[in-house]
Amino acid sequence: MSKSSSERKVRAAAALVIFAKAPIAGQVKTRLCPALTEDEAATLHGSFVLDTLERTKAAVGTFKLLVDRYLACSPSLTHVFFKIMEARHGVSLLDQVGDDLGTRMHHTFETLFGQGYRRVCLVGTDVPSLPLTHYRDALEWLTRHDVVLGPAMDGGYYLIGLTKPQPSLFADIPWSTDGVLALTEQKTQQAGLSTAVLPTWRDIDTVEDLRALIDDCTADKQRSKQERVFSQRTAGTLELLAKRLRTRQG
Repeated sequence: MSKSSSERKVRAAAALVIFAKAPIAGQVKTRLCPALTEDEAATLHGSFVLDTLERTKAAVGTFKLLVDRYLACSPSLTHVFFKIMEARHGVSLLDQVGDDLGTRMHHTFETLFGQGYRRVCLVGTDVPSLPLTHYRDALEWLTRHDVVLGPAMDGGYYLIGLTKPQPSLFADIPWSTDGVLALTEQKTQQAGLSTAVLPTWRDIDTVEDLRALIDDCTADKQRSKQERVFSQRTAGTLELLAKRLRTRQG
């Protein structure tokens, strides 16, 4: 017997997708090596994924956002790490499909719009301290704009939101360069798309970025527990890595 319409799961109008790699040593945060070991880089990356899951959930709860959360997985949603995240954090899993980042992002947008979503945001995992308001604003601004971008300090972007598939925004982009954001904005203008821009934020790719994050985390510890942004897990990891970096420098 088929379920009545009231019994079927009601899908939200918006989807928030966390784009993540499994924390496999040698395959993540490679630009932090050899300053960090491959295992240290993987541990840090895993903590960032957890941070993003926790902070997106907090944003949904704090602002009562009507949004479904997804985890777009690489190399495969069958990886045990992602299965644990699915069970513990209530996210739906998607495979990242494609040979480069642009193809994978476009495929994710196309898949979710094909399922009936009207607003879709993709966010990376390299912004573990991103304010909760940025998630709220990105989703809300998509009710009035075609595109939302979250600029990264290195010339890329940490978040992109769309109201329908825009394949041109992901074609012929020099990924992992400082020209990604500028070229994407140029493409939105050429396509006549209205674009809203979030505040610039630092994503964590290089050792310089890591040191800046360590400094931010140190300052964060001076706040009351209720006001702290960094999770205890990531704060502990960063403190340990700071000590190891100092030792290795010496």
